[in-house]
Amino acid sequence: MSNRALLEVIALDAEDAIAARSGGADRLELVTDMAADGLTPSTETFARVRAAVDIPVRVMLRLTDGFSAGGPQEVAALVRTAERLRAEGADEFVFGFLDDHGHPDLVTVERLMAVLDGCRWTFHRAIDRAADRDGLRKQLADVPGLDTYLTAGAAEGVDAGLPTLLAEASRSGEPGYEPALLVGGGLRLEHVPPLRAAGVQGFHIGGASRPAGWSHPVSPSAVSTWREALDA
Repeated sequence: MSNRALLEVIALDAEDAIAARSGGADRLELVTDMAADGLTPSTETFARVRAAVDIPVRVMLRLTDGFSAGGPQEVAALVRTAERLRAEGADEFVFGFLDDHGHPDLVTVERLMAVLDGCRWTFHRAIDRAADRDGLRKQLADVPGLDTYLTAGAAEGVDAGLPTLLAEASRSGEPGYEPALLVGGGLRLEHVPPLRAAGVQGFHIGGASRPAGWSHPVSPSAVSTWREALDA
């Protein structure tokens, strides 16, 4: 089995996608509006990105800032959005919602499962705000398609969450811990060696791929620096 680490890069459009791919990204997380920490892009943007690159594209399903899916109308709108993206050819997704008590919003997950039909998906950083990380994993253990948790280990970022990430990596394969860890959120190059030594094989970057800031496109050379560090 390959020991190559997966490098996922946030893309906002086809230009980003091409740059990330040329720098060595293995997968994209496609979003819009990073001022709200990443919302669902348009179907047109997805279509342009899908036509531009040949690597997997995970599309964000999130219509408002925060980790609540909202009320029945908001959830219905989210489901319709997922249906449109599926019709456009999207087959990998990113989402994750909590209820008012910090537990996984299983109702919304179930509604999305009905239209995603087994597509692979990532539960994103809502896990870092969960009341019980271990409990969340076990509640979601049998949900179809869930193969990844995007997490910094703590709401504050990888600096604070590194001990949690290392502990969770050591539990790989246990019930609820079968999905891969995809580490992101304040991730820096100096975090890579201890995470790789612990067996982590998934890394997610956003701002680190844009040294000039979010108003500028992804830098292929910045992505390449991460690719080289992961391959070292």
